Amino acid sequence: MLDQVNFVDEAVGHPPAELEAAFDRLVDLRPEGAEEASRAAVPSASENSALDHRIRAVLLPRADELDAHLTGLHSDARAAISTTARAILKRGTLTALQYAVLVEPFVGRAHVPAQGE
Repeated sequence: MLDQVNFVDEAVGHPPAELEAAFDRLVDLRPEGAEEASRAAVPSASENSALDHRIRAVLLPRADELDAHLTGLHSDARAAISTTARAILKRGTLTALQYAVLVEPFVGRAHVPAQGE
């Protein structure tokens, strides 16, 4: 679980414009299989709870800043970070294409481990 925690800790610190761009890219990737891939990257209830708690805890202090940049960005950033973190967590069960489409919004923005790492 360390890889996705490290990713979350790094990703939440990105400037609002980068988080906006990551979410927009995630939305753009829906027709390219992101929606189906996201359904394949479902963690266990306990994994999901721990991951969600982590993301909320570290992103909440930035809610006002993010929403001042763009209304709803706090929620959008949480969704984008969560989607990529779940892919990192479940990368061993995803196909290469599924993993690539789910992590692509943060490639070049944050450390995203290769699927085989």
